[in-house]
Amino acid sequence: MTQRRGLIAVAVAAAVVGGGVGLGLWASSGDDGSPVGAALSPSDSTSTSSRAANSRTPTPTPSPTRVYPLSRTPRTIPAVRSHTPARGPGWRPAKGERVVVDDADLVDEGRLIAGELGLTYAGEASDVRAGDVRLALNDDEGANPESYAMTVRGGRVTISGPSDAGVFYGTRTLKQEVHGGGSAPEGVVHDQPAKPRRGFMLDIARKPFTASWIEDRVRELGDLKFNELGLHFSDDQGFRIESTSHPEVVSKDHLTKAQVRQIVDLAAARHITVVPEIDSPGHLGAVLAAHPDLQLRSASGVARRGAIDISKDASAAIVDELLDEYAGLFPGDQWHLGGDEYQALTVANPQASFPQLAAAATKAYGSGGTVADLTTGWLNDRADTVRGHDRTMRVWNDGFFRGTSVTAAKDLQVAYWTGKEIGARQPVAYLSAGRKVLNYNDEYLYYVLGEPQTFVYPTGRRIYEQWTPRVLRGTQAVPAKYDAQILGGSFAVWCDLANSQTQAQVAAGIRMPLRATVQKLWDPGTPPLTWAQFKSLADKVG
Repeated sequence: MTQRRGLIAVAVAAAVVGGGVGLGLWASSGDDGSPVGAALSPSDSTSTSSRAANSRTPTPTPSPTRVYPLSRTPRTIPAVRSHTPARGPGWRPAKGERVVVDDADLVDEGRLIAGELGLTYAGEASDVRAGDVRLALNDDEGANPESYAMTVRGGRVTISGPSDAGVFYGTRTLKQEVHGGGSAPEGVVHDQPAKPRRGFMLDIARKPFTASWIEDRVRELGDLKFNELGLHFSDDQGFRIESTSHPEVVSKDHLTKAQVRQIVDLAAARHITVVPEIDSPGHLGAVLAAHPDLQLRSASGVARRGAIDISKDASAAIVDELLDEYAGLFPGDQWHLGGDEYQALTVANPQASFPQLAAAATKAYGSGGTVADLTTGWLNDRADTVRGHDRTMRVWNDGFFRGTSVTAAKDLQVAYWTGKEIGARQPVAYLSAGRKVLNYNDEYLYYVLGEPQTFVYPTGRRIYEQWTPRVLRGTQAVPAKYDAQILGGSFAVWCDLANSQTQAQVAAGIRMPLRATVQKLWDPGTPPLTWAQFKSLADKVG
């Protein structure tokens, strides 16, 4: 009998050691997963097993918990700005776990992330349960409204921010963490964007895009923490949104107002502002096709494509009526007035070529009035119309003219895209004058269908490795002292040769450039990943 008990003891000890207990990998822990006490050694394990085998009343075997290494910074696009690591299991979604909110203003954010991760949305709740994801607003009035903190501890997640936008961005980080690695790492993320305007601009005038395609881009932009969608919907080739004030200008292939409202509502739920653009006084060809009497003509009677005759009162009336109408459709606080490439100012002597404009300028501004003065006055008048709807306005940089007696309104922001126009000025000319600037650099951020003129399709890698928001023109950055005046930027799709790509090809072509652009707008530092690592990450997190 004694010999048999000894054999049993050896067998039990071997089984316990073979099962992994007592190899220095296990210890008891607190509620948050952090280790408490010491790990068992192999000798402790063996002696405990021997005593258990030789006792008529075996002692209970402890339930071991793993000792966790410090967590790693989560990998997301854009990268989080700060992560404090901790020891613990992290958090992964499981069926039956809840998303709860501390404030009714977070209902949309709560429902969205619950659906995306397969969790139960439980609304407002004060009780605490295992696996909870809790969304909360904090009272940090001085904080960036788009900032957030995300704490992963004790098998639960808390995302808080000073606004629902910040909390939403925290849920985007959580979603990417789960998609990229299956779980959110233990620790605390503190995150906020470097630039307040992070945009994507789409030319739907030259090439109509379906409402569903645009909605897909809205979802993609939201997950990447973009906050603007620009819609250029009026140009020479088409006017693409239903109009009640001037139905005669609308192209056959267009979006209905109901479709636009659905896009606007979806964007708002993702904290994206839709920024409309009715470009004038150039690029109005679709409007002028229905109103040929308003077309700008030279002294010899030659029509100038897309240019409206700004000497006529009826020209101002029709554009203002359209601006007023669409201000009701697009409730966001941002507006693009256009202002670029007016054909009257691309000739050697505008006064001689367009005597009617010269006469109107003299009448309005005296004997020294020029066509450039008249054009600047047109822009200011359209700004007055939009300002009445309480909008912040931007204008293409070639819509601002120097050497004029009329100055563009001081509240007009510069959408800087090129330096190729007649009389082109460097970005510093606008910045030193105190203008706020948005970066649309056509060297890096212009995706022009068909690659006409000197354009080539931009690559995400080039943006990621070379571009920053301070690179406004060409490849050279403006001095750092102007950084605060650069509000952000937009990646832009222009459809000059509309049939060069399908919608699906456009979506694929802009996928990595969009991700590279937002990385540079969100985080001002050198990217933490190589391009190959960044591209691989994009394939994981979506």
